[in-house]
Amino acid sequence: MSDRKPSKKYKVVSVGGTFDLLHKGHRTLLLRAFELGEHVLIGVTSDAFVSKMGKTGKNNYQTRVTNLINFLNKSFPNTTYEIRPLDAYFGPRIYNSDVEALVASEETSNKVNLANKIRIAKGLKPLKLIVIETIKSEDGKPISSTSIRMGKIDCEGKILGNEK
Repeated sequence: MSDRKPSKKYKVVSVGGTFDLLHKGHRTLLLRAFELGEHVLIGVTSDAFVSKMGKTGKNNYQTRVTNLINFLNKSFPNTTYEIRPLDAYFGPRIYNSDVEALVASEETSNKVNLANKIRIAKGLKPLKLIVIETIKSEDGKPISSTSIRMGKIDCEGKILGNEK
């Protein structure tokens, strides 16, 4: 009997997001990325890109990255990952040949077609897309940092009823 862990499906998997308030949807996305990849490349939207997308957040980039690192080190010990800022939907590293797959939510999965067009033009293989079903709150709506900030739900999607 061997003590070796089964090998992962991909050498490098990419995932991205704002990760403002780490909720159940984010955790599900990250879990799937770590299940599939030996190394996980995590893009975190920069403050400038958050603003460009017309979003507002509770935490700035550095706080979001620190919270993410704390979560990753606790939840996925002995794994390899790297965190890079995203100033666009995809960071430049996604156009490297070592990235094989992208884990995305249903909400953002349509953007992968653009990344694959660019990869193919550069002579790279298209990324395998792994889509994570949207995680919904008790009210049937997608869990979002916005709803959490508004006091509608908590990070697990439970209804709070104390809107601000």
